[in-house]
Amino acid sequence: MNMKLNQAISEQYDNKRLFLTLLVGIAIYVAFATLSYFHRDSGSWGLYSLLPTLLVLVTAIISRRPFESMIAGCIAGLVMLNPFNLIDPFANNLSTVLGNETIIWIILVCGFMGGLIQLLETSGCLSGFSDWLKGIIKSRRQSLVATAFLGVVVFIDDYLNCLAVSTSVKKLTDHYQVSREKLAYIVDSTAAPMCVIVPISTWAVYFAGLLEENGVAGEGGGMSLYISAIPYMAYAWLALIIVFLVAFGVLGNWGPMKKAEARAQAGEPIPPDFMDKDLVSNVKAKRKLSFKANIINFAIPMILLIASTVYFEVDLLKGAILTCFVTVILYWIQGLLSFETQIESIFNGFKVMLYPLSTVIGGFFLKAINDELGMTPYIIQAITPYMTLTTFPAVIFVVMAFLTFATSSSWGLYVLAMPIVFPVADALGVSTPLVIGALLSASSFGSHACFFSDSSLLAAQGAGCTPMQHAFTQFPYALLGAVLAITSFVALGFMMA
Repeated sequence: MNMKLNQAISEQYDNKRLFLTLLVGIAIYVAFATLSYFHRDSGSWGLYSLLPTLLVLVTAIISRRPFESMIAGCIAGLVMLNPFNLIDPFANNLSTVLGNETIIWIILVCGFMGGLIQLLETSGCLSGFSDWLKGIIKSRRQSLVATAFLGVVVFIDDYLNCLAVSTSVKKLTDHYQVSREKLAYIVDSTAAPMCVIVPISTWAVYFAGLLEENGVAGEGGGMSLYISAIPYMAYAWLALIIVFLVAFGVLGNWGPMKKAEARAQAGEPIPPDFMDKDLVSNVKAKRKLSFKANIINFAIPMILLIASTVYFEVDLLKGAILTCFVTVILYWIQGLLSFETQIESIFNGFKVMLYPLSTVIGGFFLKAINDELGMTPYIIQAITPYMTLTTFPAVIFVVMAFLTFATSSSWGLYVLAMPIVFPVADALGVSTPLVIGALLSASSFGSHACFFSDSSLLAAQGAGCTPMQHAFTQFPYALLGAVLAITSFVALGFMMA
């Protein structure tokens, strides 16, 4: 009787929630359609171009569902552009985004990385490596510090960092009752920030090329100019300092992180409302290997992944493909897993990555809508008259950090921004390395702090918590880094004027 009553109450609650969601959706459509009607063909959207992104942020905070929130923001933007024609532009934008070379690269990289992780899980080698770590690491603090150091070592690519590091240490930190949210924070804090300040990373290669394309550096001189800007990448340095202070226990647990850590130390490191998708099948290895063999079978793929990525000119996709191929052969020769089981594991890895990948695609979709509305040029041009020689670095960091956070575009956004930012900086006489430092600081902050950025999504997925759980717990630390970075750029602006 009680069960039927509870079921009836639950159904009634769900119906009310659905009805309320429908009403809110209609109200939002009417509001954005009205805005479209009064705007008509009057040119720039100006301040109104921010509304779809603000809708995404508000909806995500309330619903805790980043992908659905971004789709709501994209639809709102399309309503602003044409409230009576949504299907065609939606389909066209989605097709364009899915045909984007970067998106295809991301999907393949994440899929093969997910497949490799599944191979390590299914073979039992990951558990063997975790047991080995438990024999070396003897305390909770040591597990946190070891995670941070491992994140610093794996600096080639932020995707590699987020997935490989979290997967390697997850069972160790669970053993010492570290919350998955803190693990995600430590991993994310050593991903983009570390990749930014090391010149042999995917970030350095990309931005060095971008500097050459925009004429900021001469042909072949992009990397040397990038290296000269590394000391000025304030946010990246500060994020690394803060994460080590947290790992060593100098900085305590703040806000939502305090609650997550209290839950973990009570014996629940995994958030109760998170469905752990690590083990997507019940397939186990055909035979158990020795402790030493497990370590070797884990170490070979991980070392090969890093080495081959470097060999292929910092291309993680080629490194992941080669590593998956070699790992399949290695495990098959040993009779550890059948060929069929390993192929199934690789496909399961793609499956596990579907939600974070869909959210990344939603972020690219949102950026495409924001580009149509002219959000980025509007904001940069609006603040340009208020810039001076001394305030330029701090202001450009704040503006670009906001835009990166709002669009999750830690790379693509800068294709639009650099042609606007550098001519203004040159006219004011601002040091070019300092400007690059401010831009890269903003990029790493956005990648670190934005709840729907690719690295944040992968850090959450790898650690084993939801994107919003990760976002809420790490944001106070990211905000501290941003405030200190602003202070640093103000000081640098006066010192180098």
